[in-house]
Amino acid sequence: MQSDQQEFRIFLADEAATEALGGQLAKAVVGAGHGGILFLKGNLGMGKTTLSRGFMRGLGHEGAVKSPTYTLVEPYEHLQPAAFHFDLYRLGDPEELEYMGIRDYFEGGNVCLIEWPDRGQGVLPQADLEISLEREGKGRSARLASGTKNGELLLAMLEDAGNNRSDTASDQDKRG
Repeated sequence: MQSDQQEFRIFLADEAATEALGGQLAKAVVGAGHGGILFLKGNLGMGKTTLSRGFMRGLGHEGAVKSPTYTLVEPYEHLQPAAFHFDLYRLGDPEELEYMGIRDYFEGGNVCLIEWPDRGQGVLPQADLEISLEREGKGRSARLASGTKNGELLLAMLEDAGNNRSDTASDQDKRG
């Protein structure tokens, strides 16, 4: 992983690498101790839910991790920190988020993973970390960019983990 101050990219060769990145994100969030707001961006089929599954498993969840496309939010309150997985793909109007009390989810050190955050524009707070997934060759490219001081800390922790381990991608697969 190469850092460019507040952003880096990583090549994800397959689904397992995408899940592993989610697990590393979970460890960074736990290590930072602040919870966080993570925006997951990318076209359909780019791995947003796969990354979320790795994240929840990284926090210790052992059951299924499904996309909350129809329910808008899937709570994982048994985890530490409590985590909430949002999928705003079917959101008709950002105001609907106000009716569901979305601001309450962002309090108390919770972690919120939000797929399709652009659909909640004007209601959602600034992301600590924005993860953009896009096709690259036979795999995916993940661009992680910080939006807050907490996001900068998360990036630094991820970069440190990437420099100390190589289970997400081999050295030849790491890209900057």
